[in-house]
Amino acid sequence: MLMNEVRLDELEEGIVQITLNRPEALNAITHEWVEAFHAVLDRLDSDQTIRVAIVTGAGRGFCAGADLKSDFVANHGVAHSMKAQMRLATIMERMIGLRQPIIAAVNGAAAGGGFAVVLASDMRIASESANFHIANARIGLSAGECGISWLFPRVVGLGRSFELMVTGRRFDAAEAKDIGLVSRVVPDDQLIETALELARQIRANSPFGVWMSKEVIYRNLEVGSFRAAIALEARTQMVCGQSADAAEAVAAFAEKRPPKFSAS
Repeated sequence: MLMNEVRLDELEEGIVQITLNRPEALNAITHEWVEAFHAVLDRLDSDQTIRVAIVTGAGRGFCAGADLKSDFVANHGVAHSMKAQMRLATIMERMIGLRQPIIAAVNGAAAGGGFAVVLASDMRIASESANFHIANARIGLSAGECGISWLFPRVVGLGRSFELMVTGRRFDAAEAKDIGLVSRVVPDDQLIETALELARQIRANSPFGVWMSKEVIYRNLEVGSFRAAIALEARTQMVCGQSADAAEAVAAFAEKRPPKFSAS
């Protein structure tokens, strides 16, 4: 399925690949790129048969951030720029809000808004050639954009994220794994297959259970106390316990067979 600057393709039943698709420009962000990504998220949001998505970049990079040669960064006034920035940032908000888990398969450079896409993915795997960069502070901009200042400290901790955001230095896949940004680093030619293996493990589980797990994990990043987190977990667990998937899991266990979960 072609959506101009962002592709959506089915890899296997229930597993799709989102490809940032401007390889001639390291998949840099334009207005068209933003709208194409939103269209892809519309499809994921409306299609319950899609269980897991993998996001990666075409060619030799993941996403180099905003295309400095495009109209996306042109100065049309503060109000226009603010609207464009929020439209981009809403992509990351929507990624986190989707029922489907998203796996970032990071190939080559991930910078700026591209780095934000990596952070807004639920799991992250990097190729050996991957590298990461938040250069905003070096060009007179805030390093906090598209949710980076909220997500990055939560993923790797305040000290490490602060250093990388205010120095703007580039770091490689090995360091990304060392600080916990990515869970695995694999040879370039094994990146998508590794992501697929992870996606298959998720696909084998209850769709509703996976959705509610993602929901409670992110919601509990925002609550103010352990007691509030437990209360939300308890309510979510009670809802899941009444689902058809939970009943099917019990029946499958009793009958000594694999469960057959529904997509709804």
